[in-house]
Amino acid sequence: MLESLSVYAGDSARALLAREGWRPQLFDTLVGASGGPKLLGIAGLDQFLFGDFLQRSHHPMHLIGSSIGTWRHAALAAADPVASLAKLHHQYINQHYDEAVKPTSSVIGEVCEWILDGYADAGLYDHLCEHPRFQTHIVTARGLGPNSARHPLPRALGMGLAALGNALHRQLLQPWFQRVVFSSHGRADLGFPFEDFDTVHVPLQANNARRALLASGSIPFVMPGERDIAGAPAGHYWDGGIVDYHFDFKDYRGNGLVLYPHFRDDITPGWFDKSLPWRRAPGHLLDQVVLLCPAPAFLASLPLGKIPDRRDFPKMTQAERINYWQSAASASQVLGDEFAALVDGPDPLAGVQAF
Repeated sequence: MLESLSVYAGDSARALLAREGWRPQLFDTLVGASGGPKLLGIAGLDQFLFGDFLQRSHHPMHLIGSSIGTWRHAALAAADPVASLAKLHHQYINQHYDEAVKPTSSVIGEVCEWILDGYADAGLYDHLCEHPRFQTHIVTARGLGPNSARHPLPRALGMGLAALGNALHRQLLQPWFQRVVFSSHGRADLGFPFEDFDTVHVPLQANNARRALLASGSIPFVMPGERDIAGAPAGHYWDGGIVDYHFDFKDYRGNGLVLYPHFRDDITPGWFDKSLPWRRAPGHLLDQVVLLCPAPAFLASLPLGKIPDRRDFPKMTQAERINYWQSAASASQVLGDEFAALVDGPDPLAGVQAF
């Protein structure tokens, strides 16, 4: 019985699971959303997915992510996914700042490099670019016009105009950002053709993988971003979540199912759409999607009634935050346990809900 974990599936996904059970071969795409510290709220679920469920097959899969989603996927593509994921969790929890001084974007950028370098080395990048199964797609947002400026003032104007245009129509984000996807193994058979938005595909290689990952998680005004990445168009690169926060499933064209371990039970296409509830993906677009996320009962069991997020930084002392984040990550083990019981149980649809 699912209590701590919520599982949602589209009509086609439920029919296929009912007929064939939880075979990993049914899934040809793994999606990872932006969310920063929220990764700790599904840490135990990722541990089971990366170390067990997805290792029960040798079929190829596309790993599509932005921001922390693609940092998680980098761990999956490592030689030892569980060990790499554990290092990522450890680094993320134990990031440290001087509490007497508000950190600048440069300081935060340096800490994020420390997090990344603590679990990703040259060997991981080789695996990421050449993995025989997992085809990685790192989504970034290349700033256009003032959003590519070096100075923060024109960037502030550009971000404001981008938010205004996006509020009118998602396509009006295009004059301000270009989606740049760094892909290993090319993009053949990619379920997301990314035809909804001006998109450039760049080969993911050892000389650009680290900076692509840093760029994909670079929140404007919080981090400095990455400029002029090897093999990609010149300019300033920002968090891929600006364009693909949770991804727009109007753009999905794949034949297989999509596995989506997520932080919440709804899907918002872009970062600027967070305050626009009418932009959330309707159920009919999620026909082939299986979404796994913390259930209300799990959230209620946490001391603050929520999984970690960036708002914890100003609200807690460093020691309080680290302790809370570690506790939430440890508690999330129940999510992996419940999913393990579901996939190995007699009824593949036990507790599975429709979108």
